[in-house]
Amino acid sequence: MNTENYSQTASFIWSVADLLRGHFKQSQYGRVILPFTLLRRLECVLAPNKQKVLEAAQQHQNKPDTTREVLLLKASGHQFFNASPLSLATLSDTQTAEDLISYVQSFSQSAREIFEHFNFEEFVLKLAEADLLYQVTQQFGTKIDLSTDSISNYGMGLIFEELIRKFAESSNETAGEHFTPRDCVHAATSLLMTGQEEVLSPNSIITIYDPTAGTGGFLSEAEEYVQSISDQVTVRLFGQELNPESYAICMADMMIKGQQVENIKLGNTLSSDQLGHERFKYMLSNPPFGVDWKGSQRVVNDEHNNKGFDGRFGPGLPRVSDGSLLFLLHLVSKMRDPREGGSRIGIVLNGSPLFTGSAGSGESEIRRYLLQNDLVEAIVALPTDMFFNTGISTYIWILSNDKKPERKGKLQLIDGSEAFAKMRKSLGSKRKYLTEENINELVRLYGTMEETQNSKVFPNEAFGYRRITIERPLRLNFQASEARIARLDDEKTLQKLNTEVLDQLKLAIQHIDADTLFTNRDDFIKALNAQLKASGIKFTAAQLKAVLNALSERDSDADICTDKKGNVEADTSLRDYENVPLTENIDDYFTREVKPHVPDAWIDESKRDEQDGEVGLVGFEIPFNRHFYVFEPPRPLEEIDADLKLCTDKIKQMIEELSA
Repeated sequence: MNTENYSQTASFIWSVADLLRGHFKQSQYGRVILPFTLLRRLECVLAPNKQKVLEAAQQHQNKPDTTREVLLLKASGHQFFNASPLSLATLSDTQTAEDLISYVQSFSQSAREIFEHFNFEEFVLKLAEADLLYQVTQQFGTKIDLSTDSISNYGMGLIFEELIRKFAESSNETAGEHFTPRDCVHAATSLLMTGQEEVLSPNSIITIYDPTAGTGGFLSEAEEYVQSISDQVTVRLFGQELNPESYAICMADMMIKGQQVENIKLGNTLSSDQLGHERFKYMLSNPPFGVDWKGSQRVVNDEHNNKGFDGRFGPGLPRVSDGSLLFLLHLVSKMRDPREGGSRIGIVLNGSPLFTGSAGSGESEIRRYLLQNDLVEAIVALPTDMFFNTGISTYIWILSNDKKPERKGKLQLIDGSEAFAKMRKSLGSKRKYLTEENINELVRLYGTMEETQNSKVFPNEAFGYRRITIERPLRLNFQASEARIARLDDEKTLQKLNTEVLDQLKLAIQHIDADTLFTNRDDFIKALNAQLKASGIKFTAAQLKAVLNALSERDSDADICTDKKGNVEADTSLRDYENVPLTENIDDYFTREVKPHVPDAWIDESKRDEQDGEVGLVGFEIPFNRHFYVFEPPRPLEEIDADLKLCTDKIKQMIEELSA
């Protein structure tokens, strides 16, 4: 069955929602349709061995529950069973609710939990009250075939994702928070697994983890990829998901695949890592784009401050408005020791983690940690309009703590922004998709590490810089003019004086020649102090500073101001910053790039990096687009002039026609 058939099946299933119109809110449609779809899928999967399970249930009915469950699981041939003789098609039309609840309660424990996450019984009773339950069960039980012969696990994943998208649209929710488009999943998985044939040898056991598992798309795709290389590899899937409905679908998918459902956890990964002591060979994730982490802020801050690098967030914390890099750090903390084979990570992020945050910020410190520890292998730019809920630019990061020799100390950037095909019909914001050929080309560029127009390789240091502070001397002139004396009223420090004292101050200053422009601060202070002393006025240092501030103006021709020790004072209004590449000497850069333009400038050597103690804060950013920018020269002036003349002539003609 192709993708179109899956979409048609999803559309038919969703059409059952027409029965709910007028009785349920649109936002509730999915909470009815999704669990019924799951129930029908489980029913169809169990159908071939249903009679064996019923016979085993009769035979072992008096045995302890634990023993009985093991025997029924064996009879079903799956990780779950249902011991009821009922089915959706055979439910009574007179006591449908009782029969359906009994039917669901006859599943094995792990399967029952799935329906608990949907609050299934509550909606069953609501359907019964609306006299709709029997109609809905008949629609699913007699008209929808979800057997594995008709629909593969991959296809079922597509159907669930299409249903969730429709559910999200009807309730104004964000579908993209629940799953990642399968073409993106396939691309990320293919890149992650490239060159792993030796690891995926027969009889080996590998682990795959997704901390934002959604409906399990990444886990399913990764398992299929591994099995396509060698069906003798044992794959163990792990994940955690925040949304209960998505978690339930993921659990069902894992059960059908024969995976251990206890390895899939429900909860917030950032604030409650339920697989804390586990380490994994492969990790894949698409954390939500630009979503804040306020709800986890206290726990994350505590872990960062108290555990440091013994916890997950030692390198730093990003701004609270975007938690993408926290998920990346979480994955890095799950890497196995390189001596045990190391780990590989594939994560889909938006553009923000590449460059947001200046030197010393949490984001920059995280990039610094990743690059200085040589963890990032490649970053691949995807086309825009690839996701259901946003059209922004996205990137696949591939990380490894066991790089091959040719990749050590290097980072490969691949521009795949033009590698796409247009969809015949948009799905939300998704207007483009990656074809198999597109994905194969990205994988080829990555695998060969080829330098082309769309693939470039850089040393890690190329993305680092030192942010140095450039100071320039403070130069002020002073004058006791009427306009400047009037500024005294605006000085907050002087506003605390009573009116009489302030008037005495103004009068004393007026004795200084108003026409004299002092270009040396010390000379003016002497003249000012003389008048204050003659008037018997005494001021604090802060008040004197306020007077000087009101009577001064910046003057590039004035003498340089110095402090009591003779040190040159810096003019904070002229302070500037320069980002010096780590590959360059700071003094050489300063002499070449700064001195010719501002000869009196100097580097503030008190601003030093906390980690290495050297002058300047170390920062890291990855200006992806800059490396692939292609300059397009402007059109010739003659051509522009000709276009302007043509427009002008048309306007003249229109005016003449109006005035005729």
